[in-house]
Amino acid sequence: MNESAFVNQVRGLSAAEALPEDRAAFIRKTYIHLAGAVLLFGAIVSYLIGSGRGIWIASTMLSGPYSWLIVLAAFMGVSWLAQSWAQSSTSKYMQYMGLLLFTLAESIIFLPLIYMAASQSDGMSTILQAGVVTGGLFAGLSAVVFLTRKDFSFLGPILAIGGFVALGFIVSGIMFGFGLGSVFAFAMVAFAGGAILYETSNILHHYRTDQHVAASLGLFASVALLFWYILRIFMARD
Repeated sequence: MNESAFVNQVRGLSAAEALPEDRAAFIRKTYIHLAGAVLLFGAIVSYLIGSGRGIWIASTMLSGPYSWLIVLAAFMGVSWLAQSWAQSSTSKYMQYMGLLLFTLAESIIFLPLIYMAASQSDGMSTILQAGVVTGGLFAGLSAVVFLTRKDFSFLGPILAIGGFVALGFIVSGIMFGFGLGSVFAFAMVAFAGGAILYETSNILHHYRTDQHVAASLGLFASVALLFWYILRIFMARD
């Protein structure tokens, strides 16, 4: 760590307050780690599907009427733990373990959806198209933040309330057996887009320059949510 980066960490300076070279290095590390998480996600999903273990895991996750509720509760608990580790200010090892744990959890929870998409006609094409659209929207939303330099931290309370409302609809749909439909999926795409704006803005204005692992985890979570609902929309189209 160079002297200026050490000063940034000790003083708790955000990337916005840091020297230009330290801010650029922080942003570069954040997006490198995000790319690594996306690649690892794809590798884990490919391995689980190719090895045959994925179908057993997906079947177990959907084995009972309320099994998906248990899966969601477990995922939320693991996500909270992973984010806590990733935000550790004392251990780089714990930060990386948090990102790894969250990537693994995302890979597993995506398995049922990936299998359902792949079972449709032109299923792999649908998955690829959803991935391309997700990447395009992510790039566009990121460009808005970097070009305008606007602080979207005001979205935090809105996203928190929206997240609880969305979770309530999801739990109610599972318990009472009704589908949420395409309108809900489009609303969740908008929600994920807001989360990307919020997380990208935090990278510029609020994260410290030593928090690139936590920043990449926040971005990855938002991108994964966006991909989930775009894929659902593409599946409904087919």
